[in-house]
Amino acid sequence: MHIDELLSQTSTLENIATDRWQCCHPGLPDNWGQGRTAFGGITAGFLHHALSLVVDNDRSLRAYHTNFVGPVNFNTPFTLEVEKLRSGRNMSQYLAKLIQNESVCVCVQACFGVSRDSKIVVNKLPSHTMQLPKKAKFIPQIPKVTPKFFRHYELAIEQGQIPFSWSKHSHYHGWMRLKQPVSQFTYTHLISLIDAWPPAVIQQLKLPAPVSTVSWDIEIIEPMDTTSGNPWFAYQVDTKLANGGYAHTEATIWDDKDRVVALSRQTIAVFD
Repeated sequence: MHIDELLSQTSTLENIATDRWQCCHPGLPDNWGQGRTAFGGITAGFLHHALSLVVDNDRSLRAYHTNFVGPVNFNTPFTLEVEKLRSGRNMSQYLAKLIQNESVCVCVQACFGVSRDSKIVVNKLPSHTMQLPKKAKFIPQIPKVTPKFFRHYELAIEQGQIPFSWSKHSHYHGWMRLKQPVSQFTYTHLISLIDAWPPAVIQQLKLPAPVSTVSWDIEIIEPMDTTSGNPWFAYQVDTKLANGGYAHTEATIWDDKDRVVALSRQTIAVFD
């Protein structure tokens, strides 16, 4: 099922108390799965979708912090709850939760802000030299190894190896896009897309092992152009530290005009 079809199944957002809203969803099919849980990118994306229904139109997403608290079961209804923590003249802070079977499974704290004139201008953002791909470089669908959600995305790996290939690399360079075009590409789509890449460290493993993202931070650098279709985004991630069963990665995301649109940081648990 296409990502926009999933989003369209969300019920109308209801105001349940002062500065609190909720909506419901009938559940995610297992072809959006990542092991025993739903793909983290889609659940984090759903929470942004709910947030976008209440945030003021003059505010753009600036920071998005996600904690994956517990697994999200397939074909099981869940509720999205949004709470406005504070909204001032320049910034708004929100808390959003995905709740299933009366337990919080995913929790997001998001900051939205207006653009302002400032005398301070610093730009030390990285650039890349990768050529826009003509097609995806396929990651094979291996039963019980490749997550099912991969069928909804296309990756073009420029550097790094496929997961569980006993590689010496701990980074990925490449491109990413949705498998199917959308009528309007939004931050909901971008959030799900960024998380489609495998954790960079698992290419070092020889055999499959459980891997789980614990926390995930996205910083939006450039307001994203509203676009339709299926744009490519460049992606480069590097592992800064891995020990004691945890890895810490940092990534940069560019649009197809070579503008940095987001920075991403993850804490990953590896059960090898």
